[in-house]
Amino acid sequence: MKLIIHGGFFSESDQSHEVKTAKQESLKNIAQKAFEYLQSNSAFDTVAYAVSLLEDDELYNAGIGSQIQSDGVIRMSAAIMDGETQKLSGVINIQDVKNPIFVAKDLMKEDDRVLGGEGAKNYATEHGFENFSTEIPQRRKEYEAKLANGGKGTVGCVAIDKDGKLAVATSTGGKGFEIPGRISDSATVAGNYANSFCAVSCTGVGEDIVSNATSAKIVTRVTDGMSLENAFNKTFEELKTIDGFAGAIAIDKQGNIYHQDSYPTMVFASFDGENFEVFN
Repeated sequence: MKLIIHGGFFSESDQSHEVKTAKQESLKNIAQKAFEYLQSNSAFDTVAYAVSLLEDDELYNAGIGSQIQSDGVIRMSAAIMDGETQKLSGVINIQDVKNPIFVAKDLMKEDDRVLGGEGAKNYATEHGFENFSTEIPQRRKEYEAKLANGGKGTVGCVAIDKDGKLAVATSTGGKGFEIPGRISDSATVAGNYANSFCAVSCTGVGEDIVSNATSAKIVTRVTDGMSLENAFNKTFEELKTIDGFAGAIAIDKQGNIYHQDSYPTMVFASFDGENFEVFN
């Protein structure tokens, strides 16, 4: 049993020592809570739980910390994928829910598993998700001052459970000030992908991740016999050709954990019950 989580890039916000320390402590705490949850729950349930904790922390650009788009509205996206069934479900540009990842998870039981905009919100309302504003004063201040963060914030979790099953979940509050209707990578197989061999979650500039098909490429290469490290290296070399800005976290079926970013610094933490690794 192991897991790794990410919280976007450190450069997305204040570069102060205080913010860095806060993110290190937050990620370590969430990783530990999620690992404890993993002891008696599946990887699938655990990744949703871990991402919900990240959505509930305003340090990150997801859920409560989500960015405001160019028309003054917050729209969020999230997805979850079960490595065993190889099914993905997600929401795109959903408004006014506290935890988009739980709506995405709920959609797994439906035939239509990826919903966007008004349809996603209607589904959430019909299935008991309360109306909730995720706007915080800091984001409104940034919006009014037109201080975009560069679009590098997303949260995610990859886990392997006691049965060796893999799952991944990813959630984002967008890049801030984008054109309404813009689609991020988070609810696509470019940013969030898993099968029985490997699971990957991405963060960074969504357009770059989609152009590179980052998560799907890494998982496919591992499935075809490449090591996790080599799959990352080859995929990130290809990302360089478009000067892509991305980071990714992964676990393979042997329980190997790997992470890489194309520019400093993706914030992450991993835990296997004994050892923590936290970004510097």
